[in-house]
Amino acid sequence: MTSNTAQQDAAVADRAILANNAYADGRHLAARQSIYRWQQPQYDLPGIIVEELADISGTVVDVGCGNGKFVNRLQCDRPDLQVVGMDISAGILADVAKPVLVADAQALPFADDSADAVLALHMLYHVGDIEATIKELVRVLRPGGLLIVSTNSDLDKQELDRLWARAAGEVLGIPEGPARVSLSSRFSLEKAPGYLGTAFKNIRVRQLSGIIEITDPAPVMTRGEAPARHARPESPCFSAGRKSTMLIS
Repeated sequence: MTSNTAQQDAAVADRAILANNAYADGRHLAARQSIYRWQQPQYDLPGIIVEELADISGTVVDVGCGNGKFVNRLQCDRPDLQVVGMDISAGILADVAKPVLVADAQALPFADDSADAVLALHMLYHVGDIEATIKELVRVLRPGGLLIVSTNSDLDKQELDRLWARAAGEVLGIPEGPARVSLSSRFSLEKAPGYLGTAFKNIRVRQLSGIIEITDPAPVMTRGEAPARHARPESPCFSAGRKSTMLIS
């Protein structure tokens, strides 16, 4: 994974870009999710979340729920839970099982101690103020509640980074082109414990390593990437106490 410039980091967390372009609907997210069909071993990420919530009852809030992959599975497998999906983009919520809310993760529209579990899956790198957002997640969690967070490792898709730089260099006529934008570098597996440790004492990490090998260019061209074999120290799950959190990578 590359390290972004300050300008790239700003774009990754730009609310207007996120709501009106990157996540205006589910197409771009679905394209990124689709390449994991070629991952070995395969992981059922929604199933893992269901498993981690086995001892949870009551209300679960999925902050930054996107196209509802986890909300829909939870509503199917755990109809006893009150699952609420929330995202900054109204468009991407169109096919998500209700109830859903359009809101900013940095100002959650929930009362203190109102959720038994909160999910923040592959989204904390998109918020402008990561520390403030984590405080908001803690605020809405009830005592004994569980926060589940997921992200990628700094080692994720290094092969792609090299291919990108080489291809960009060829286009520009220079030895090595600019690095690609990394969505998760602001809140990676390696950085996440530092952020989460300010609010949680009990942090559990669940790493899901794998290899993505793609020979057909179609799926990667759809998401703007080059065909390659990617080693993926996949998204960890941090679980952590009075309030605990889990990081999945």
